[in-house]
Parts: sequence; C-alpha cells; structure tokens
Amino acid sequence: MHELSIALGIIKIAEDETRKADATKVEKIELQIGALSGVELDALDYVWEQAVKDTVLEGAELEIDFVSGKARCLECQTEFSMEKVYDNCPKCQSYFKEIISGKELLVKALEVIKN
Repeated sequence: MHELSIALGIIKIAEDETRKADATKVEKIELQIGALSGVELDALDYVWEQAVKDTVLEGAELEIDFVSGKARCLECQTEFSMEKVYDNCPKCQSYFKEIISGKELLVKALEVIKN
C-alpha cells in the first residue's frame, strides 16, 4: 500500500508550505488526483486520518478533485476517455497514445491559519 507514503509526502509538502507562510495549522487541503495516477482513493482515505495525526494537517478538511483519464490516439488522432493506462483507442484499437489528463497527483491549495 503505497498510499501511506503518498500521504506522508503530502504532509511534508503541507508542513514546508505552512512554515514558509509563517502559519501554524492547515484548515483545508485540496488535492488533485488523476484516474491514471495509480492512487487508490479508498486506500488513501483509509490511511489519511492516522497519517495526519499530530501534524499541521490534523483536523484539516480534505478535498480531492478527481481528474478523469483522457488520451489522444497517435494513429488516428481520436480523443478518448481512459480508465487504465493500457486502454487502447476505441476507434482504431491502437495502443499508441498521448495521455492528456489523468496522471495528476498534486497539492492544489492549502488554507492555513497564520500565527
């Protein structure tokens, strides 16, 4: 379960940014997670509360913006939705594609309490 290490990375980012802003606590954190990022949202949710305990994120509202997978076929230029990174083009069946969206995994915003 790599979601624990992802949660710990998010905590590190939040702590660093909170310190830079001369703040003491995070009220809200907004994450952007893509369908093709490899993150299992249920597993992240499962580890989140325990991971953020005694950190600047304890008690913070967690908002996740889910980004659907989308690609463009390099053979026929068709844009199509993807659920898995190995999905092929529904028009020509080619596996050669450019992923347009869905691989995101980032901290989009933090709302902090200043000192």
